[in-house]
Amino acid sequence: MYASDVAQRHFSAAVDEAETAGLGHEAVCRALLNLVISKYLETRSVADIQAELHFIAENCDPDTDFMFMRP
Repeated sequence: MYASDVAQRHFSAAVDEAETAGLGHEAVCRALLNLVISKYLETRSVADIQAELHFIAENCDPDTDFMFMRP
């Protein structure tokens, strides 16, 4: 089992529960993101978290190819 498997299972359950409760997935996604950031703040610097979030935001377009350096 991988960490991504655990996360996907719990994420799907949270989204399903929010949808059933009439909250919608946007609200639960925002709440989960806030929880993740709060957990990160226990062991990581603000600058480190900001850098990771910036990287994710810059690379979240599924239609954009990644540029890789070739030797």
